[in-house]
Amino acid sequence: MIEMRVMGIALDTRTGSPIIVLNDYENRRALPIWIGSAEATSIIRKIENIPSQRPLTHDLFINFARQTGATITRVEINDVDEQTYFSSIFLTDKDGVEIEVDSRPSDAIAIAIRAEVPIYVSPTVMADGAISTDSEKDEEETREFKNFIKDIKPSDFAKLLDKNFESDQ
Repeated sequence: MIEMRVMGIALDTRTGSPIIVLNDYENRRALPIWIGSAEATSIIRKIENIPSQRPLTHDLFINFARQTGATITRVEINDVDEQTYFSSIFLTDKDGVEIEVDSRPSDAIAIAIRAEVPIYVSPTVMADGAISTDSEKDEEETREFKNFIKDIKPSDFAKLLDKNFESDQ
């Protein structure tokens, strides 16, 4: 799993729909996820530290968990199917048993930022939806890889296989 953080909310210029943008901690990849307006408002309120006189839905979830002795430990965005993302909220109950709760990513993220727990994204989801945010580093790695492979010969692999086979014996 890849730990991500909320970079902010943007608006899709074509549809006006809110998009939450997650970035990895190296600022190499971003994962945009289209979300609903209510969830975007909830996330923005937390990011901007705008208080609410009464608990919002995501606050209610956290309060409920705490009042029952559970601790929210992390959220995971763990699958994608035809541009629909799936996620889970993980809690540990008062007896130390881990509980996984199915969730929409927008709700999971809103809860994660309130509970100050990590947001993880599976490599499969990253491969499907992440975009590069550091083209210079990408180009540098591509050059390094091309330089590395330009001098490799098939016999180099045979030598490596022979060496590994001998060490396994």
